[in-house]
Amino acid sequence: MCFISDARTDARSVSVAERCMSNPIQASLIRYSIPEFKPAWGSIRRGIEKECLRVTPTGHISTRQHPEALGSALTNPYITTDFSEALLEFITPAYADIQNCLKMLENIHRFSLENLEDHEMLWVCSMPCPLGPDTDIPLAQYGSSNIGRMKTLYRSGLHHRYGSLMQVVAGLHYNFSMPDAFWEPFKEICGSRESLKEFKTSRYLHLIRNFHRFSWLLVYLFGASPAAGKCFAQGRKHSMAEFDDHSLYLPHATCLRMGSLGYKSEAQKSLFVCYNELDAYVECLNSAMHTPYPEYEAISRQEGKHPVQINANLLQLENEFYSTIRPKRNVPSGTKPLDGLTHEGIEYVEIRALDLNPFLPLGIDSEQIKFLDSFLLHCLLNDSPQCNQDEFFEVAKNVELVVERGRDPELMLSRAGQAISMREWAESLLNDIHHSSAILNYCHTEAGYSDALAAQRAKIRHSELTPSGRMLKEMGGNKLSFFEFSIERSKIAQKELLSSNLDKRTLTDFIGASELSLKKQAEIEASDTLGFDSYLANWNSN
Repeated sequence: MCFISDARTDARSVSVAERCMSNPIQASLIRYSIPEFKPAWGSIRRGIEKECLRVTPTGHISTRQHPEALGSALTNPYITTDFSEALLEFITPAYADIQNCLKMLENIHRFSLENLEDHEMLWVCSMPCPLGPDTDIPLAQYGSSNIGRMKTLYRSGLHHRYGSLMQVVAGLHYNFSMPDAFWEPFKEICGSRESLKEFKTSRYLHLIRNFHRFSWLLVYLFGASPAAGKCFAQGRKHSMAEFDDHSLYLPHATCLRMGSLGYKSEAQKSLFVCYNELDAYVECLNSAMHTPYPEYEAISRQEGKHPVQINANLLQLENEFYSTIRPKRNVPSGTKPLDGLTHEGIEYVEIRALDLNPFLPLGIDSEQIKFLDSFLLHCLLNDSPQCNQDEFFEVAKNVELVVERGRDPELMLSRAGQAISMREWAESLLNDIHHSSAILNYCHTEAGYSDALAAQRAKIRHSELTPSGRMLKEMGGNKLSFFEFSIERSKIAQKELLSSNLDKRTLTDFIGASELSLKKQAEIEASDTLGFDSYLANWNSN
């Protein structure tokens, strides 16, 4: 790293400064106040979890059971279900190589498509296909084991609390972690006296706080749900306008999935979750999981003897808390996630603010991943003040505004209580993210991080380049309803994904994983010794 001499203004000091600023790596190190960033530290690990609906050839939600050829939704490491039997979830392992990660996601798609029944398809949009009453949306089933019944009961609780329509909105989760080689040297650079576990946890919380501050930018850049079918809003309050006889939209919307029609809970609106310390985060969620909520108590009373939710508390489980990002740790099945975090610390973060991009067969591509990595590295290396309640709700309001009006050129947001143009703030943020992008370009032999950043700059200047802008333009230009656009795009994606076959080794591996998952489910079911009522009581007592 080069250093600029302090108060001197001679020709030599000016030339050193100029050399530093002309070298993007040196400028980036200066920006983040670090002496070095070794190439090995750029081996970011990422995994992708993608939800998508199984639909019939006519574009209606499937009512068929989870295909047996896909294995057990309880134990298959690659293919499971989310809320509904029809809402598939594809899970990649964590990869340091972007192309390997995307190839795995592609192979999961291809294997699943090849094993769907009755010519079913995968819906490529985040907002769902035409839907009937909630009773037409089958809850995900995980077998007769206690843990399997618990997973279905949790989904029953979601149905009774929020309705099933909200739960079949699909998204893409991006799991991000820095490599092991990064942490000890970075701890020394920061001069921390914490243990390595404590340091990693505190820095991931540092990242999370910054992510919250800037998450509205991702909503703008990658939001792809500006419209929905009318049936989705039936019987619900909304401010959307008619796009056509069958579709609703907001003209400047980006990501309605993240708004009042999507992952929102009125009961959680006043919940202030603090990310300054892990203990405070855990305590807040633990409190919500042990605080009875009158409306949910009424649900249990109405339904009689058989439980329809895990409990009547504000949160049944940690996962019920709707957030754009979560601190995470891999834990054994049946272990409460918060217990894992408390004992072992944060292992990675899960980004939950991303729509499926209907113009991409996988819903995401390498350009988006490279920008996400640059964005998250910036959140990690940049200063991250402690959060407070005023900022927490200011951030939530900014996200809400970008969800509904993100492509409005006149949109103003609030930063530290002061009004600021969204576009002005976005340009400033991208100028800063340039430094983390330059670092990752330096770390990798293949370029592309600066190109990915340039593509996002273009979206700020030309909102029609965003996925939401492209979607409304195509719907309007071709006179397509939301349904017509979505089913057309789903067919295009299916044709592209099935244009080549899985190689024999990959096919054998997926078949083996499916068969093994069915055996594991049977073993879990055979090993249960407690009745489900006792199992549920024990779970709720901890």
